[in-house]
Amino acid sequence: MTPVNVVCIKWGTKFGQEYVNNLYHMVRRNLTLPFRFICLTEIADDIHNDIEVLPLPVFKEPPPEYLKKCLCWRKLALLGKQYSDITGKVLLLDLDVVIVDNIDCFFTYSDKLSMAENWSQPNRTIGQGSVICFEMGKHNQLLEQWEENAASVYENYRTEQVYLPQALGKGGFEWFPVEWVRSFKAHCMPGGILNSFVIPKKEKIPKGAKIIAFHGNPKPDEAIAGVWGSSVPWYKVWYKTVKPTKWLAEYWCE
Repeated sequence: MTPVNVVCIKWGTKFGQEYVNNLYHMVRRNLTLPFRFICLTEIADDIHNDIEVLPLPVFKEPPPEYLKKCLCWRKLALLGKQYSDITGKVLLLDLDVVIVDNIDCFFTYSDKLSMAENWSQPNRTIGQGSVICFEMGKHNQLLEQWEENAASVYENYRTEQVYLPQALGKGGFEWFPVEWVRSFKAHCMPGGILNSFVIPKKEKIPKGAKIIAFHGNPKPDEAIAGVWGSSVPWYKVWYKTVKPTKWLAEYWCE
């Protein structure tokens, strides 16, 4: 059987090598299909020997006014006709996800580009970019459109999470079943002022969840330690906080 591809992108120093290594081991524990695990990065130091390291795609960063709205446009570079020797299905994962159950289903779900619908903006054709599955080379028009007029793409779509589903249009993509990709903040934390007093419980992982996304703050290691990860205004401290969530370390580990 031809291996499927699990790909992550690490550029700069925002995430340490432990994010790559932990992601690899989570995939290894939760994927029964033969697979390649590939990290695209310019810093390969201390990355596990079983992880394939490929160079970052050549990609012109957006102007500052658009980059501050979205740091993830670089993902488009993987949607060209070819990248290195990668062929077949690709599951593109953000570094800050936590895998809690088997993920074989992401590869067999659809032949179309598939992602989770953004849970904070439902029914607006806006995706959540932590988990994206696609066939290499099948959606190169998305990269070509960006190459032809990047400014128009930035102006009209703002983020890659908006661009991918809206540019493909109805029938051109699929949403993953809502249960598969859940948010730590929205679906695992108690919410509101309870965040200051109640530890998120392992038993509260939503039924059917395969992957927990950590968008914004906190990140997995921060949630384990019980720190938010960035300073917040005093009037938000009561809910932008997290109690030490030690059980996450059962999943987010080598």
